[in-house]
Amino acid sequence: MATSPPQKPAPAGFPRLARVRAKAEFDRVFGEGRRVADPLLSLHLLVDPQPARLGLAVSRKVDPHAVGRNRIKRVMRDAFRQTRGQLAPGAYVLVARVPAGKAENADLRAAFLRLLQRAGALPVSPMGGTMPPEKPSLPSKSAAPMRRPSLPAR
Repeated sequence: MATSPPQKPAPAGFPRLARVRAKAEFDRVFGEGRRVADPLLSLHLLVDPQPARLGLAVSRKVDPHAVGRNRIKRVMRDAFRQTRGQLAPGAYVLVARVPAGKAENADLRAAFLRLLQRAGALPVSPMGGTMPPEKPSLPSKSAAPMRRPSLPAR
């Protein structure tokens, strides 16, 4: 009796349906979509009924070496893959800015997530900590009015 090797989980792919590829679609996103910017990246978002799709634009001005440009695109694709299920339908086009060429991978990922939250495509994560946020309390009508502290006699 032969046993089969353990199955690896299927990787989160990046199928053609999850990409903005045609020039006409890029033009439509740039022309009709809204833009949210960060020092590292600029996000153009066009909400439409199709599933979330990603387009990337990383020019030679960002990094003259293809290895550097490909690194930025690889990090952005991976971040998109991980958040795609939570995103609203639409086309997301990321344009890398010059400082992105020297940024660390974690900084690029954080900038992407910040842009998604600012654009309203990704819910804002709750603040950390164990205490609930403090709610301002309104004075009740039955509460005694606040009095000024009395000054000591001279």
